[in-house]
Amino acid sequence: MVAAFFALDLNRYLGLDLLKEKQLALRAWDAQHPWSAAVIYFAIYALVTALSLPGATILTLAGGAVFGLWRGLLIVSFASSIGATLAFLAARFLVRDAVLRRFGTRMRAIDEGIARDGAFYLFTLRLVPLFPFFLINLLMGATAMPTMTYYWVSQLGMLPATIVYVLAGTQLGELTSARDLFSPGLLAAFTLLGVFPLLARRALAAWTARRRYARWPKPKRFDFNMVVIGAGAAGLVSAYIAAAVKAKVALVEKHRMGGDCLYTGCVPSKTLIRSARLMAQIRRADEFGLADAHARVDFAAVMERVRRVIADIEPHDSVARYQGLGVDCVQGTARIVSPYLVEVRDGAGAVRMLSTRSIVIAAGARPRVPAIPGIEAVGYLTSDTLWELRALPRRLLILGGGPIGCEMAQAFARLGAQVTLVEAGERLLAREDEEVSALVARRFTDEGIRLRTGHAAQRFMMENGEKRLVAAGPEGEAHIVFDALLVAVGRIANTTGYGLEELGIATTPSGTIETDAYLQTLYPNILAAGDVAGPWQYTHAGAHQAWYAAVNGLFGRFRKFAVDGSVMPQATFIEPEVARVGLNEREAREQGIAHEVTRYGIDDLDRAIADGATDGWVKVLTVPGKDTILGATVVGEHAADVIAEFVLAMRHGLGLNKLLGTIHIYPTLAEANKYAAGAWKRAHAPQKLLGWLARYHAWERG
Repeated sequence: MVAAFFALDLNRYLGLDLLKEKQLALRAWDAQHPWSAAVIYFAIYALVTALSLPGATILTLAGGAVFGLWRGLLIVSFASSIGATLAFLAARFLVRDAVLRRFGTRMRAIDEGIARDGAFYLFTLRLVPLFPFFLINLLMGATAMPTMTYYWVSQLGMLPATIVYVLAGTQLGELTSARDLFSPGLLAAFTLLGVFPLLARRALAAWTARRRYARWPKPKRFDFNMVVIGAGAAGLVSAYIAAAVKAKVALVEKHRMGGDCLYTGCVPSKTLIRSARLMAQIRRADEFGLADAHARVDFAAVMERVRRVIADIEPHDSVARYQGLGVDCVQGTARIVSPYLVEVRDGAGAVRMLSTRSIVIAAGARPRVPAIPGIEAVGYLTSDTLWELRALPRRLLILGGGPIGCEMAQAFARLGAQVTLVEAGERLLAREDEEVSALVARRFTDEGIRLRTGHAAQRFMMENGEKRLVAAGPEGEAHIVFDALLVAVGRIANTTGYGLEELGIATTPSGTIETDAYLQTLYPNILAAGDVAGPWQYTHAGAHQAWYAAVNGLFGRFRKFAVDGSVMPQATFIEPEVARVGLNEREAREQGIAHEVTRYGIDDLDRAIADGATDGWVKVLTVPGKDTILGATVVGEHAADVIAEFVLAMRHGLGLNKLLGTIHIYPTLAEANKYAAGAWKRAHAPQKLLGWLARYHAWERG
C-alpha cells in the first residue's frame, strides 16, 4: 500500500493548493452527505496515519476547512489517535521481535523504563510537533508499552496540536504554504508546551522533597560530607571512594571491619574449599603416578588455617588502613535519626551524633532460617556460625541446593563427613542450565554426597536420641538422620534496627531497601548499596554499586549515574567450578530471546587433559548470525578466572571475532575461550566463498 501510494503519485491529492481549490466543492458535498463525508474522511485519515504516509498535516487542515472547528476537531482527534495506534501495532508486529533478538539485554532496561515512566514521556513527546509523530509511532511499537496506554496518551497528547491545525484549516484562505504552520514562534510555543510537563515534574519532585524534608531540621554546618553505615564490601568501597575525592567521610561499623565476606563468607569458605580440594587431589594421586600418597584430615587444624587466612587478610580492611586513607572509622551501632543525622552508640552506651550531607546504607544481609517445626530444638548452623566448628560432623545435613549449599556439601564430604543435601526444587543450582545441574549432581553422587532433590523439609524431631528430618518427596515421607544441620536457603537484607521505619523508607517485596536507578531511597541524600539494596548478593556486586552510591551521594545535585549491572558475573566454587555472565540458555528460552549456542568441551583442551580436569565446557550465546555475545557459561577448572575474558568482552562490546584474534598463552585453560570463538567462526564460515577459493587454488595448481 505504501509503494502504491508513491507509484500512483497519490501524494498530489494531499497538497495545499488542491485542497484550497476543492474546498467549496468538498463543503457542498459534506452539506449533502454529512455522514458519508465524515466516515470517508475518517477512514482516509486513519489509513494515511497507520501507513506512516506523508500528508497528515494537510488532512488535518482539510478537517477544519471542510467540517469546521468543533466537528473537524472531533473527527481528526479520534482518526489520528486510532491511526497512530494502528501504526504502533504494525511496528510491534513487524519489528519488535527482531529488535529483541538483536538488543535483548538493552531492550529489557528500556521496557522497564517504559513500564515506569513511558506514559509520561510519550505525553511530553506528543506535545511537541517538532518530533515527527509517525516516528514516535514506529519507535514506541518496538517497546513493551501497553496498547491502551499508547492510545489514550496519544489521544490526549496530540490534542493541543490538533486544535491549532484544525483551527488553521478553518482559515485556509490565509495560508499560502503548509510551512506557514511551522513558524518559529509556533514551534517554540509547542516546545515550551512539551517541556512544561518535564519542568512541572521536576518542580513537583522538588516540592515533594521539600515537604518530605520539612520535618527534619537541616544543620547549618555538617560534620561530614558522607556517613557510611556498615563496613562490608559496599561500605568499605563507598568510604574509600569518598575519601579519595577528598570528602570528609565517617564509616560506622558495629562489629568488625570487613563484614561477612571476610569473616563468614568468601574468605573462610574458599579457604575451607582449598583444603578440601587438596584432600580430593591426594585421593586421586595414583592417577598422576604418585604411589602410596595419603593424608589424614585434622579438621581442627583446617579450621585453624581458616582463622589464620582471615587474620592475614584483615589488615586490608582494618581501621588503621582506612584511617590512613582519611576515613573516620567509628565503632558502634548506627541509627539514622534524620536525613542529616546519624546517632552512633558504642558498647559502653556513649552516644555520638554525626551530621552529614549524605548517608550510604551498606548494612549487608544475614542467613535466612525458615520456620520449620522443630528446627530450634535440634539446633542448626548457618554460613555465619559454621566457622565456630572445631570437630567434623559425622553426618551433616544441608538444607538448600544453591551455591552456598553446594560449595559446603562438596567441601565437607571431601573432608570426611557423610553429607546429605536436601533441595526442595527438582535440581541443584536451579538458576543454571539443566546440563550444569546434571553434571554437578553426577559429580556429587560420585563423591558420596547423598542428594535428595524434590524434597521439602516438613519438620525436625528428636527420636531415640537422634536428630531427624522428615521431608516430603516424590515417593512420600523420607526420614533423614543427622548430627549437624547447615541451613543454606538464602539470605535476608538487614533493614531493621537503624531507623528506616521511622523515616518511612520502604522495602521491596524481596526484602531489600527500595531504591531508584541511582541507589537513592525516598530521601535522595540517603542511598543504599550491596546486599541490603540487592538485587545481587555478591561481594563484587556490592563493590560495583558502591561507586555509584558514593558518587551520587556526593555529586548527585550536579549529575547522577544510573547503576549499570548489565554485565554482572557470578560463580559457584565447587569442582568443577561454574561461572557465567549475561544470559544462559535457560534464561534466553524463558525470556523468548533469539540466540545461537556455541559449545566447546574442555575435554578437548590440552591443558585440561594435562591437569586431569576435563569435566566441563564453554558455552557462548550470541545474536543469531552475529558474533555479539549475549552470555557465556564456563564449567571447569578455574572457571571463575576464565570467565573474566567474556566479562571484559561484553562490557566493552567486543564480539567473538575479536576474542578469536587475541593471542592466548599455550597451554592455558583460557585457550578454551578462543576455541569456543573458533567453533562459532567455523559454524559461520562463508561456504560459497570457500568453494570459489577451492576452485581458484585448483586453477593455480594447473
